[in-house]
Amino acid sequence: MSAHLEQIRDQQRETWDRFSAGWKKWDELVLGWLHPFGQAMIRQAAIKDGDRVLDVAAGTGEPGLTVASAIPNGRVTVTDLSERMLAVAAENARNRALSNFETRACDAGALPFADATFDAVLCRFGFMFFPDVAAAARELTRVAKPGARVCAAVWGAPEKNAWATTIMGTIARHIELPRPPTGAPGLFRCAPAGMMTAVFAEAGLRDVHEDEITTTMVHATPEDYWAFMTEIAAPVVAGLSQADDATRARIKSDVLQLASQSMRAGKVELRSTATIIVGTRSSD
Repeated sequence: MSAHLEQIRDQQRETWDRFSAGWKKWDELVLGWLHPFGQAMIRQAAIKDGDRVLDVAAGTGEPGLTVASAIPNGRVTVTDLSERMLAVAAENARNRALSNFETRACDAGALPFADATFDAVLCRFGFMFFPDVAAAARELTRVAKPGARVCAAVWGAPEKNAWATTIMGTIARHIELPRPPTGAPGLFRCAPAGMMTAVFAEAGLRDVHEDEITTTMVHATPEDYWAFMTEIAAPVVAGLSQADDATRARIKSDVLQLASQSMRAGKVELRSTATIIVGTRSSD
């Protein structure tokens, strides 16, 4: 890995370690919000009891925890760059009395597992942040057994993800944010149609296809949405750090107003759309 990519990786580790407390605080909300994406991945991966499953960049443990609950005779290994995020995952596993679940801190671009180890490989919302997307796809493919499925989820286009753009778009209207370099890690880096299909195919996976899944992020109040995004979203915190107190107050006011316009049945509901990509490791 080049020095530049190593720097990106180390920045990612530092960021996720720093925000691990926020993710733990909001874990219950996140579990419910992202559950439909994880379920779609699990179905596509065709996981069965007795399988050995790898969940890459799993953060606080999902969808690996759900898989471990469903395959009592199997085993699930979840990985992440952040040891602090994995500590939350391990705590979640203990709370669910799961004995077939383990964590491993590592880089998705250099997985510490032998070739053809796993019966299924998952990666929910990790690819957007990997320093080298193609290298990570090759690693996920390498550790999958012949005939095993590799399945990932990435965020779709910004216009289909009001959960993120409601606050990020507001920040951008008030602050001149630096334009990230092409290909830099970010929420919508993997959103272009067909991008991940091409990445999976180039990694050696066959029968690759994509499905779009849409769900809703729900908050009790606009203020809860603001608190959530300012406690778990690094780009939001980075953007707000460039604002003076008056500008930050205006941003918050605008965000609360926009969120209130998304109220349905007394709650804030914000569209969340992802692409699920699945491919099969060749038997060659």
